[in-house]
Amino acid sequence: MAAAQGRLSDGAGGMDEKKEKEGEEQRERDATQTPPVPFRAAVEALRAARPRPEIELDPTPAPKRLAPYAYALEAAVVEEDEDLADGRLVLLHDPAGHDAWKGTFRLVTLIRAELEPEMASDPLLPEVCWSWLTGAIQARGLSFGEPSGTVTRAGSSYFGGLAERPAASQIEIRASWTPREGLGGVPDTAAHLAAWCDLLCQIAGLPPVSPGDASVVTLPQRRGPQSR
Repeated sequence: MAAAQGRLSDGAGGMDEKKEKEGEEQRERDATQTPPVPFRAAVEALRAARPRPEIELDPTPAPKRLAPYAYALEAAVVEEDEDLADGRLVLLHDPAGHDAWKGTFRLVTLIRAELEPEMASDPLLPEVCWSWLTGAIQARGLSFGEPSGTVTRAGSSYFGGLAERPAASQIEIRASWTPREGLGGVPDTAAHLAAWCDLLCQIAGLPPVSPGDASVVTLPQRRGPQSR
């Protein structure tokens, strides 16, 4: 599986050196303790999820410096042995709460896909992709808060020994949001994962799975970002 690479941000803002050191020491102490019940329940819901067949979903090592507890998944949208999009979703939990999150849980994501040339030149593409993210969560009837992130377009042109390669463009979404907690202080992580998978398929250019979603606009399907 082609996992999305790159540093994830939790959208919490910067910390000075002293606070960061204190935070790392606290996380090291927390790591030796049994995870709290709400976090274990949220993780079990993620582990039990079954996405649509085109999505390959696997656990991956979680970042250790963003929160006392973290769990991560990586996914690739695959069709005919080609990766159409890939991404990573990280669940963060701080039992003490976080001012920037306005909650005790945070979801952080990185998603990438290659673009057709005509889509890459669309000046409204970043706004559209961001609306896909928030729209995917809202379409599942989920409550969330404090969304933040970036949508980046990148283009590559090849020269010299690589000159025969066609120019390529890529879209990348980095985002985080706070899932609202439900019974027992546990957010509906399975539903948030389903919404995230909806976004992956949408940006990969796959058609919606249900007739009721036929109005959803997706990126034109393209082989990429990496052959398997």
